[in-house]
Amino acid sequence: QVQLVESGGGLVQAGGSLRLSCATSGRTFSAYAMGWYRQPPGNEREFVAAISWSGGSTYYADSVQGRFTISRDNAKNTVSLQMNSLKPRDTAVYYCAADSKSVVEAIVGGFDYWGQGTQVTVVS
Repeated sequence: QVQLVESGGGLVQAGGSLRLSCATSGRTFSAYAMGWYRQPPGNEREFVAAISWSGGSTYYADSVQGRFTISRDNAKNTVSLQMNSLKPRDTAVYYCAADSKSVVEAIVGGFDYWGQGTQVTVVS
């Protein structure tokens, strides 16, 4: 079992930045692919970014490519999402996810473990 706790959400002006963090506990963090998803108001949850267990491979949704950066620190059991140039349409609840499958398999098949989410609100 893996427990995930997100932090770092908040209210920010358009064009600003936020850094989300996800702290994990449970089984060996370094063996898990990690991801970030978001659920905008009134919409379904959508993929944002994912990173392989080693950190060597990263994947992004087209909508955030070039603005968001996912990273991980296996020594600290954390994964982060640096969000720059934020736009009002980035407003959503952001969720951290983990899976023991490869990162591509997790993106395609779905992540097994989820955090409770953190709210990000971008105002113009």
